[in-house]
Amino acid sequence: MVTQIYSMGLYGMEAFPVLVESDISRALPSFDMVGLPDAAVKESKDRVRSAMKNCGYAFPEGKVTINLAPADKRKEGPIYDLPLFITILKATGQLTADPGRSIFVGELSLNGDLRPIRGVLPMTIGAQENGFTRIFVPAENAAEAAAVENVQVYPIKNVCELIAFLNNEKHIDAAKPVPPTQNQFDHTLDFADVRGQVQSKRGLEIAAAGGHNVLLIGPPGSGKSMLAKRLPSILPEMTLNERMETTKIHSIAGALPNDTSLISVRPFRAPHHTISPSGLSGGGSIPRPGELSLAHNGVLFLDELPEFARSTMEVLRQPIEDGVVTISRVSGTVTYPCSVMLVAAMNPCPCGYFGHPTRKCTCKPDQVNRYLNRVSGPLLDRLDLHIEVPPVDFESLSGEQKAEPSAEIRKRVNAARAVQNERFQGTNITCNARITPDILNDACRLSPTGKELLKAAFEKLGLSARAYDRVLKVARTIADLAGSKDIEAEHAAESVQYRSLDRKYWERR
Repeated sequence: MVTQIYSMGLYGMEAFPVLVESDISRALPSFDMVGLPDAAVKESKDRVRSAMKNCGYAFPEGKVTINLAPADKRKEGPIYDLPLFITILKATGQLTADPGRSIFVGELSLNGDLRPIRGVLPMTIGAQENGFTRIFVPAENAAEAAAVENVQVYPIKNVCELIAFLNNEKHIDAAKPVPPTQNQFDHTLDFADVRGQVQSKRGLEIAAAGGHNVLLIGPPGSGKSMLAKRLPSILPEMTLNERMETTKIHSIAGALPNDTSLISVRPFRAPHHTISPSGLSGGGSIPRPGELSLAHNGVLFLDELPEFARSTMEVLRQPIEDGVVTISRVSGTVTYPCSVMLVAAMNPCPCGYFGHPTRKCTCKPDQVNRYLNRVSGPLLDRLDLHIEVPPVDFESLSGEQKAEPSAEIRKRVNAARAVQNERFQGTNITCNARITPDILNDACRLSPTGKELLKAAFEKLGLSARAYDRVLKVARTIADLAGSKDIEAEHAAESVQYRSLDRKYWERR
């Protein structure tokens, strides 16, 4: 007799239904599993066997054949332990209840307890899209699954209570969506703690308002990392769609804490400079998300940018332009979203004191050039704002007056984003940094004086076409912060000053 139970599979961001079929026949004892299972799936037989024995059920003594359909899609992970357990119980007559069109996912311990798994949120969304109304998940994964509407999510701690529920012997309440326990803006890191650096904070405000990429350059101890770590405190609140997308990626990567519902705080990822290209972009035989995707809808901070391997830095070029990273393997191609604000920090030279007002630089000119040349021109082009972070003077450090708090800056950022939301209504564009070429001229209208100023800057700085587009987008954000409909000369001038570290300028120095 063949019995069937439904589960879900996961490949990249996409979840698909998996039909778990079992057949038990009289023959020498064996356990065969087909349907492209990986090693973790094949090991399920030992976990299921022990769980059945320790929960008081009898494991069949004949030949057990398990099929995971569709057979042409790779199945990975321990998520099929629970459906295997249920289908074998049904095949042996130890479970008479009909689960109906329900999804079962979960890893079993040897005593029958369910352990949390990764990818529950995308699998629950996949279940909803395929018409399933019930899903049984480990209790620690129920909070994220409950965020999906029109699907009843049942948290299971042990298979014994699941069997009692299916037999109508015990009641289990469906999980309910969990409201965020931490407000988006309850940050301990605040711009009020940053003394001085008025111009640098202004640059980060512009970056936050338009979603622009940033390069911070200055001597050691000037506050580059301090500024970057406080950037999330002025970013606008996440929309529901952004929260769902971000949580899906973290769930797939196994980076979502247990008992967590939707992520409500924008991610801030700061990988070490020894990270590999695969660690940044994602990889594996079945590709998992990398740091780029884990920072989706948030900030990716690369401290000491020239210390990153050249191959790692060049990985960034296409993803930060397109907002997606595509990973190709023999098993297939996976695309993960990576709409991030890239924030990079670096010293101006190997010793760190090139251009310092009081300390002498000990580097030779060719050492400075080699150090700066570690950051390629194409990557530099993709960094919208180049902000020089000077050393802080004693008066600013010792003063008692508090700097402007993040809450006040965030109000201006939200006002500018509201203008952009109205401007891009009905499109997929979320902020000025994502303006597409087809609407660039309409969205970034220049006044006559603004146009003249940009023309002079383009010729003097030798800007590339990409750099010009980014100057224009930054100017649009500055105009939005000022409440101006058109880009005036003062907006264009401020935007141009944030390109002063372009390659041509560095070579002149």
